Amino acid sequence: MNLKFLFFAVALAAMGPAREAPPPAAPEAPQSRPMSPEEMPSAPDTGTARPELLEYGADEVGPDDFLWVSRPIVVFSDTPEDPAFREQMRALRAQPRMLADRDVVVVIDADPQATSAWRRQLHPRGFSLVIMDKDGQVKLRKPFPWDVREISRAIDKFPLRRQEIGRADLGE
Repeated sequence: MNLKFLFFAVALAAMGPAREAPPPAAPEAPQSRPMSPEEMPSAPDTGTARPELLEYGADEVGPDDFLWVSRPIVVFSDTPEDPAFREQMRALRAQPRMLADRDVVVVIDADPQATSAWRRQLHPRGFSLVIMDKDGQVKLRKPFPWDVREISRAIDKFPLRRQEIGRADLGE
């Protein structure tokens, strides 16, 4: 009998003192996925200007102009009215900060008759998105528009970008 009383006393003590507070509210419904920093609403204007996408015409600059300085993204099209071209340019202009953080410049070539240095070097057919690294090597070619988030993730996998991220962590 004493053993039963002991178990009862231990169980009662484990429950703790009675509380008169109301029961906790039901938790809010979870979101389908957490928002990335790029998707979060922007903070109120603190005086810092939104970075502008650096765009160049293919006849203004050449591939050697960006060696070891910037990562060119070259957008080719047979005409500026191509729906894929318009969609790609709209996507690139929508999130310039992500591209500026990765030292990206956009080169636009929508005139196949001009035979720019970019066309002679990269040989596009119709719409084409070409992503190059700072060393001048072609890293990706896409025959369809690509989202800025996908472009950024691809760039972050480049060896030179990984070195830059590593140096940034060391304070250099």
